[in-house]
Amino acid sequence: MGDLEIRPATTDDVPAIVAMLADDPLGTQRESPDDLTPYLTAMERLRADPNQHLVVAVRGERVVGTLQLTIVPGVSRRGATRSVVEGVRIHADERGSGLGSLMMEWAIDTSRREGCHLVQLTSDNTRTDAHRFYERLGFTASHVGFKLTL
Repeated sequence: MGDLEIRPATTDDVPAIVAMLADDPLGTQRESPDDLTPYLTAMERLRADPNQHLVVAVRGERVVGTLQLTIVPGVSRRGATRSVVEGVRIHADERGSGLGSLMMEWAIDTSRREGCHLVQLTSDNTRTDAHRFYERLGFTASHVGFKLTL
């Protein structure tokens, strides 16, 4: 993986990020690669917030992975700061290569540097392969998540 770089995402990376988000049965239903406007707006909001880290993994000139890491200061757990990992996606050609593990290592290491006491994430109930992946990395399925669509 020597030719791999994990770096902050730029506006130019948005089409590749959205393509990866849309490249699965769930993403196909909720992403719109034909209209990048809402994604570009979100990118501006993320760049303005120092607690947001949207990164891409780049091999050569090609974006092959992405994730978003959010640092969340809190009061619970004795004022612990936690991080939340969202939108982890690996390009179809790279799945199974170890890239996902490298990206999660980046997220965990960054969380430590940011003073976090806990790294958390959610994963859709149907993503059983992802659940096994996170468990191999030491994550435990310790909570039940709830969402309310607005």
